[in-house]
Amino acid sequence: MVRIGYTMMTEQAGPRELVEHVVRAEEAGFDFSVTSDHYFPWLSEQGHSPYAWSVLGAAAQATSRIPLMTYVTCPTMRYHPAVVAQKAATMQLLSGGRFRLGLGSGENLNEHVVGGGWPPVDVRHRMLEEAVEIIRALFEGGHVNHRGEHFDVESARLWDLPDQPPPLGIAVSGKRSCALAGRLADLVIATEPKPELLEAFDRHGGEGKPRVGQLPVCHDPDRDAAVKRAHAQFRWFGNGWKVNSELPHPDAFASATQFVRPDDVAASIPCGSDPDDFVEAVRPYAEAGFTEVALVQIGGESQPAFLDWSARTLLLRKAFG
Repeated sequence: MVRIGYTMMTEQAGPRELVEHVVRAEEAGFDFSVTSDHYFPWLSEQGHSPYAWSVLGAAAQATSRIPLMTYVTCPTMRYHPAVVAQKAATMQLLSGGRFRLGLGSGENLNEHVVGGGWPPVDVRHRMLEEAVEIIRALFEGGHVNHRGEHFDVESARLWDLPDQPPPLGIAVSGKRSCALAGRLADLVIATEPKPELLEAFDRHGGEGKPRVGQLPVCHDPDRDAAVKRAHAQFRWFGNGWKVNSELPHPDAFASATQFVRPDDVAASIPCGSDPDDFVEAVRPYAEAGFTEVALVQIGGESQPAFLDWSARTLLLRKAFG
């Protein structure tokens, strides 16, 4: 049975609201939750981008059951990997062992803010691999010294370590990232239901490990209103990650999607209130081999109604039982 998760989308709600939403998601019966980690929203229409790690700490204290996870954190530019290790260990303690650390090679949209340019993808992958090495070393305890191609660590130690470090996930979109994840990750993360991604992950050591997908949805009793909102806030999603990782600013995303029509968005994102449409949108992930799928309800103000509807109608357990 595919486990169904809830996404705290930091780009579309403020910090207090995000915590309120994940509390309601726990009450509604979602199996897990994930949190985006952005400095900018994708589009200005989304209107938010609070600091994800503060939100996660508050969520850990406001909830008691639902697992938490970054989806995903880039541990190479905005954050030094030694700092990511400290944040993740602290989150694992605050949550009582409910945290998973999702990592990725990043997007220019968020990482450009610290300067230094935007490296090509092969360099980003080498940076991610080195960052994972540092994070894992710090999770083991003791002092860590590291002199690498991209990072230095000077006698670092995590003084507050959980008994079990958080599982580490890596986001994939192609052959190189799948090979990296297969070798280094405890779980794999992807936003497209492509079986070839999971097959490549398995070939490089990922067989039997969890695989977590993500799916945008737009619930609304008025389907036309849902389509309009999905187009306004999520028309960027169809660009694909090779494009999305390179664009530097919400204005660039607006320009790149200026010719995307509402019907184009509705063809790829389930809109409205028919649970069968949502079930059918999840099905490709299940058939590809994903063990978990986190839903992204589009629109910050629409979260309470979506969560109430999910508790009454959706939660896909019967459909996938």
